[in-house]
Amino acid sequence: MSLGLVGRKVGMTRIFTDDGDSIPVTVLDVSNNRVTQIKTDETDGYTAVQVTFGKRRATRVTKAAAGHYAKAGVEAGEILKEFRVDAAKAAELQPGAAVGVDLFQVGQKVDVQGVSIGKGYAGTIKRYNFASGRASHGNSRSHNVPGSIGMAQDPGRVFPGKRMTGHLGDVTTTVQNLEIARIDAERGLIFVKGAVPGANEGKVFVTTAVKAKLAKGA
Repeated sequence: MSLGLVGRKVGMTRIFTDDGDSIPVTVLDVSNNRVTQIKTDETDGYTAVQVTFGKRRATRVTKAAAGHYAKAGVEAGEILKEFRVDAAKAAELQPGAAVGVDLFQVGQKVDVQGVSIGKGYAGTIKRYNFASGRASHGNSRSHNVPGSIGMAQDPGRVFPGKRMTGHLGDVTTTVQNLEIARIDAERGLIFVKGAVPGANEGKVFVTTAVKAKLAKGA
């Protein structure tokens, strides 16, 4: 359980180290994160911090959501996200407080969650890396087909979970143990080494890595 940040994927670029090495990085805009609600065991049954990001026009906010934001004294955002935290961390924050990039530091490992790019209806070769059939020598229109999907009269059916053609992408995906290469505190940007799920302008959630290896002696 740890507090994180909500943001958007700006895009990919590269930065150079002092040694001249080129590092591919994804730029994440996590500016203007603000707390909208503190949930406690007494009132909600669990402890969490609710954070919003971005801006939304007043005409695009429902009355219920507008009242929720007004109670916290913050501007309406594009998205709400809850982070489960312990009671001590929740007590440090109040509705309306800002959460900045100082939550993380350069070299830290983080997990980034987003929605992967949707690729529509795809075949088994693209979806599951199936091998194609032979391109010649007697192969009659069976170059890119999945092959047999069932069995004989017993059991006489296709088992659930059989890998077949279907919808590819557009699912919630988390990439773990990404290293923070640079932080721009003034603009609220985080540069993480490697790729992040989703298309540019997609919403992402950045949290402390849950599977990061501890340093020796830690």
